[in-house]
Amino acid sequence: MHNLCSSFFSAIHVDSPPSIPTLTTSYAHGISSHSLMSSTVDQCLQRTVERYPDREALVFMQDGMRKTFAQFYQDVEQTAAGLLAVGLKRGDRLGIWGPNIYEWILMQFATAKAGIILVSVNPAYQLQEAEFALRKVQCNAVVCPTQFKTQKYCDMLRQLFPEMERASPGGIKSSRYRLPDLHTVIVTDSQQPGAFHLKDVMQAGSSQYLQQLQDLQKNFSCDDPINIQFTSGTTGKPKGATLSHHNIVNNAYFIGMRTGYNWRNVRICLPVPMYHCFGSVGGGMVMAVHGITLVFPSTGYDGHANLVAIEKEKCTFVYGTPTMFIDMLSQPDLAKIDLSSVEGGISAGSPCPPEVIRKVINIMGIKEMMIGYGTTENSPVTFCGFPIDSAERKTETIGCICPHTEAKVVNPTTGEIVPLGAQGELMIRGYCVMLEYWNDDEKTQECISKDRWYKTGDIASLDGYGYCKIEGRIKDLIIRGGENIYPAEIEQFLHTHPKIQEAQVVGVKDERMGEEVCACIRIKTGQECTAEEIKAYCKGKIAYYKVPRYITFVQGYPLTVTGKVSDMRQYEKETHFKIY
Repeated sequence: MHNLCSSFFSAIHVDSPPSIPTLTTSYAHGISSHSLMSSTVDQCLQRTVERYPDREALVFMQDGMRKTFAQFYQDVEQTAAGLLAVGLKRGDRLGIWGPNIYEWILMQFATAKAGIILVSVNPAYQLQEAEFALRKVQCNAVVCPTQFKTQKYCDMLRQLFPEMERASPGGIKSSRYRLPDLHTVIVTDSQQPGAFHLKDVMQAGSSQYLQQLQDLQKNFSCDDPINIQFTSGTTGKPKGATLSHHNIVNNAYFIGMRTGYNWRNVRICLPVPMYHCFGSVGGGMVMAVHGITLVFPSTGYDGHANLVAIEKEKCTFVYGTPTMFIDMLSQPDLAKIDLSSVEGGISAGSPCPPEVIRKVINIMGIKEMMIGYGTTENSPVTFCGFPIDSAERKTETIGCICPHTEAKVVNPTTGEIVPLGAQGELMIRGYCVMLEYWNDDEKTQECISKDRWYKTGDIASLDGYGYCKIEGRIKDLIIRGGENIYPAEIEQFLHTHPKIQEAQVVGVKDERMGEEVCACIRIKTGQECTAEEIKAYCKGKIAYYKVPRYITFVQGYPLTVTGKVSDMRQYEKETHFKIY
């Protein structure tokens, strides 16, 4: 087996795009002249507040709220003191359950200042899912709005805790459900029986609790757990990835260094949800570390609102999942919107078809478009492009290895490192690897080896410069008559068809071949297309066995709240879609 220690050319300097191919095998170690930070979340925010007190930190388009760093930090301190006043203590878990509202990011930093672990609860969770998540991490408190769209958070909590109606705020004792640790509910926008109103919590933060806050800081370590993020759970139950200050502070620091946030004035249009790492680390933490401004276009996702926010607030960067960028490109008034302020953008969350990136660059004029890749368990970013990368690198790779991060590509069966350019499972090691899955040693050991390598489950390849290509998911692999087929490859090709808006590829059972390829296609508005037309387009351009045997036309896909397409195999079973 290949010995990493004997690999002379394994380190690669990644403060700027590597110009010489130095890797000799599928192992890369990103080195940097910038060292890791040993700060807590609160220390980072404090430093930024001292440097830029009057700079805008947050803009919420929907309710017109604006906060400078000094104003935001005043709210953070008051809320943190209030959390102590209502009986929460260091190490407690507080669940935040709701969409992109000011109180979400306020809680992110108030909990960190008080040493309380923030639990990011998916705003789309229904009753049973919320109960599972809260129980899994023994949540002591929940913060939520009364409702958002069809999500009636307070009503669901009352179903979980009928005792709320009679309890005094902070004194809930759950008997009917298995949530013995949860005693406090804080509602952001109304007075509810058995719950605190957030304003009351903030007012309770008197000088004695502000002093307590100061005393607490002396004992904090950057290795303390500070955030629990639930993985999507498309396979099995969601797991609580537990991240430390060290994990997310450094990830945010190096995201900013890679994108150039450290030397320019940045205003980010942020439509991605805060409950997900892309929003909370790539947005919230990057704001705290680099002093950038976050512009929230809408509380719930709205493609048109993104464009309006960019124009009105003169955003210089825009974040999004591939689906979000596809939505922005398809807005009927796109040509009328002034996007001249935008210098760059980051697409992450799921694989982005090259054709979409090309359109974002050419049609929206976002020249410094970058792909970010990572997993919740890796805090999240481990590969990211450089703003000045070539068009080929922007469209064909997920970018270059990040600083202080190791990556290797191994044979999934033997665990041996594969030759440079060969496909295998991508594994990650470094400061970014989570502490654990909360309260789940078995699952933690399944995905983190004894020598601290995290198994991503992604099929990838590395080149000599430390750039990576993702070929697909191990579990998504379609095996047709012995041929291994990665859906992402076919999806990327189908996106080059002029009539196709979006494509998702799944395997369907076949008696003879084991599995056959099925493409679920969304056609552009106003276009008409047939299955025969698409098959003819594929012929001669991709291998015969990759040409979809079945084609179905769909109006949309089941999406997770992060904008990712959820399990298409499940979709196939549930909808029994018509295939041609």
